[in-house]
Amino acid sequence: MADPNAEGADPRAGTDDAPAFREAAGAIAEGFLAAVRTALAAGDAPALAVLAGDLHEADLADLIAALDADERVPFVRLMGERLDFTALTELDESLRVAILRALPPEFVAEGLTRIESDDAVYILEDLSEAQKNAILARLPHLARMRVSRSLDYPDETAGRRMQTEFLAVPGFWTVGQTIDTIREDNDLPEEFYEVFVVDPAYRLIGTVALDRLLRARRGARMREVMRENQFTVRATEDQEEVAQLFKRYNLMSVAVVDDAARLVGMLTIDDIVDVIEQEAEEDIRALGGVGDEEMSDSVFYAARSRFPWLFVNMFTAFLSASVIAIFDETISHMVALAVLMPIVASLGGNSGTQAMTVTVRALAMRELSRHNALRVLGREMLVALMNGAVMALIVGAVASLWFTNHEVGLVIAAALVANVLTAGFVGVVIPLALSAVRIDPAVASGVLLTAITDMVGFSAFLGLSTWWFALAA
Repeated sequence: MADPNAEGADPRAGTDDAPAFREAAGAIAEGFLAAVRTALAAGDAPALAVLAGDLHEADLADLIAALDADERVPFVRLMGERLDFTALTELDESLRVAILRALPPEFVAEGLTRIESDDAVYILEDLSEAQKNAILARLPHLARMRVSRSLDYPDETAGRRMQTEFLAVPGFWTVGQTIDTIREDNDLPEEFYEVFVVDPAYRLIGTVALDRLLRARRGARMREVMRENQFTVRATEDQEEVAQLFKRYNLMSVAVVDDAARLVGMLTIDDIVDVIEQEAEEDIRALGGVGDEEMSDSVFYAARSRFPWLFVNMFTAFLSASVIAIFDETISHMVALAVLMPIVASLGGNSGTQAMTVTVRALAMRELSRHNALRVLGREMLVALMNGAVMALIVGAVASLWFTNHEVGLVIAAALVANVLTAGFVGVVIPLALSAVRIDPAVASGVLLTAITDMVGFSAFLGLSTWWFALAA
């Protein structure tokens, strides 16, 4: 059987002592779950260590999430020192917080000493102040200082995400001294890509990539082989801005400095991947109006988080209904108008959503600014005109045949072009306007867009119908 400790071993493969972890489809194997539950019920820590002790942190998190709510804390406690506490960073926030609240502070503190400071901060930051303080009080002094310093920075900043374990050396050190330190210092991070060179005030003056360090002569001074530092980020800088820096310059790591330009930490690419995923999830949830909801949240919490935007949407729906009420007499004379109204609103809304999605993404990726806003707006208007014209021909022809009335077909075709053009315009302008006043466009654009396209669509369709049929009469 495959050795799970061997390089490149497949975590789905079993051993002579343990069943396969995953099925071919990727789900956790029922046999593996059953074996874990048997070990839990028997309180058999050695058997549980054989089953789960060598799992990757992501697989371990999947296993914890797959267990029943009353099994998760016993599993964590029975695993003890064999538990990779980093796995908790892979859990949904609600699951992680529920587990941490049920564990003694000294158990959590001991687990945090085995992981890096940025992961410890991530685990603690969602707890109450009382819980955080109880756990921090039980950490060793150096670990407590590192974690507390990061927690003092605002949420979603570089300081909150940074790793405070790093290697910084003075410029007069030799390459040999630095390499020996890397070999002997047990307090260094598990993975890092460069050594920082600092002055006596701990201000960053340069960096030496590990490949450059290993190629240099042992007797060379670090100041001789370093490269003057090109990129640093302030600890108070927004994490999304830092992610853009990594993306733009293809960085693997970057130094984090305080307001006095002193080196306080570093960010690596794995931290930034998490940031990018977090920011993308926030935007997707915001567009859907679901707040910070996660799959593990309770029904009550999910309902509460979704209701505010539904309430706003209900208000805008009444505005759209009031537009329809203005033309109630026109609708009463021709039922076909009531049948066709949803088509105008739906196509306009979808067209606007497409333009809005492209715009919000461009804003998030820093691809859209005042310098190219008019060009982007013109592009979206032309796209809307082309799609609107094609849809107008199709829908107009279908409506004419359906109701044997070419006048209805012409009216809905004209209304469609007007609404889709409007949708393309507001799909760009709304996110730009919200961004200009520092409101997240992902949060508010959808509701505003729906309200505007509905009202314009109904007004155009019913207004043109009223005018057309008045001429015919």
